[in-house]
Amino acid sequence: PGVSPCPDHWIAARGALGVACGLGGPRLRAHPAAERTMRMLKKISLCCVMLFGLGLSACGLQPSTSTVPAMTEGSIKPVANAHDESITITSKNFTEQIVLGKIAVLIAKASGFDVTDMTNVPGSQPSRNLMVSGQADLAFEYTGTAWLAYLGHEGGIPDKQKQWQAVHDADLANGLTWGQPAPLNNTYAFAVRPEFAKQHNISKLSDIASVPVEERTMCVESEFNSRVDGLNPMLKLYGIPRDTPDGVPEGNISLMDTGTVYQATADASCNFGEVFTTDGRIQSLNLVILEDDQHFFPAYNAAPVFNTEFLNKHPELAERFAQVTPLLDDDTMRSLNLKVDVEGADPGQVAYDWMVEKGFVGK
Repeated sequence: PGVSPCPDHWIAARGALGVACGLGGPRLRAHPAAERTMRMLKKISLCCVMLFGLGLSACGLQPSTSTVPAMTEGSIKPVANAHDESITITSKNFTEQIVLGKIAVLIAKASGFDVTDMTNVPGSQPSRNLMVSGQADLAFEYTGTAWLAYLGHEGGIPDKQKQWQAVHDADLANGLTWGQPAPLNNTYAFAVRPEFAKQHNISKLSDIASVPVEERTMCVESEFNSRVDGLNPMLKLYGIPRDTPDGVPEGNISLMDTGTVYQATADASCNFGEVFTTDGRIQSLNLVILEDDQHFFPAYNAAPVFNTEFLNKHPELAERFAQVTPLLDDDTMRSLNLKVDVEGADPGQVAYDWMVEKGFVGK
């Protein structure tokens, strides 16, 4: 969850480009009189990244293709001294990340900053590199993704607050400060049809053991099938090990593409489908998520991540985000993702409508 792959050769090539485009070096401190020049240089370096990306097919960096509508003032008030101060916001290129990125853009605009929108960056590592190099100032990131994919730990921390604290403390050394996490936890889960849950009286993963062996059919994606936080260790923890007579027989497990799993579960091609907890298809297909009562899956809570130097200059910005993030829970995120993935709405419009609905900004 939270990870969008990008070939290693792109990352290596980007490192070479950094000499020409100003990537990868420390953020320069400018005298106030030179700040406008620094902002211009920053935008030029971003243009280098964008232009370079155009030659790298689907994995290059590109400017955002979705904008946010004009707005008036709501409950989010401008930050003192934010006028004419530029901020660059990035995100990865899957639906939830783009929506969260647009919410971040709206918060920053409402706070009075001049926003450069670099959301919709193809790949987790390119987006992360923009933050670490100082080319971007703000992004929504997932605690589990940072801990496992960026910081290189082999196992996640299921406790949400402890996982957030761990990445917060570790990323300070990278010049990044994590804001408080949202309730939304985009982690793995298993979902079932509501009638199947009612028939077998199941609501949590430990209840799978009470389902007859022949009905323990599972649809999973190939990556989850082999992950260290995936299917095999999960089944072992819950006492229904794989390919055993009283566990989950090998013939009961079907490997599918991620998108296929949801429909296959809804169509009863399998009874237990591996899903991501904030995916809008859970809502549209009326699936029921089983509780991870043994706390196997790592926490993947989304949180705003700030460039530390920028945040030290404008600490009020973290307070503006703290107004919004408590309302971003799993149900809300599923609903917002649904509007984009199922109903075909524009991510920028979806983010704007939600912010207006909650009174954070006005029309």
